[in-house]
Amino acid sequence: PEECAVFHCRGCWTVLGDSLQLCGQEPPGLGVLICFKATSDVTWEDSLLIGLEGALLGCAYYLLSCQSCGLVVGFILYSSGSDLAYLRGLFCFFKDSIICYLLKKQIIIEASKVNFPAVTLKE
Repeated sequence: PEECAVFHCRGCWTVLGDSLQLCGQEPPGLGVLICFKATSDVTWEDSLLIGLEGALLGCAYYLLSCQSCGLVVGFILYSSGSDLAYLRGLFCFFKDSIICYLLKKQIIIEASKVNFPAVTLKE
């Protein structure tokens, strides 16, 4: 694939995942990359958080952290309204918390500046 990338933690450059695991388009207002899988360096607490504002208002989710440096890198949605239901159980990486290494071009780029091919989950 033309735009194969590896996702790194912005804080310490630990590998968190890659573009081969991308499985959906980001919902408006969230700024996330949605993946089926993550590396073992991505951890989460057993306690659920509840969104009190913004796009996750009323949603229950687990925060994802980089095991190496502790930076919060995303979330796993546990419960939500029907508009975000397709994200439940998936790894949602905050674009602001990760850096992408594009394999073919051998360059490092902000995740928010990469346009990955459209991927959609089947209902």
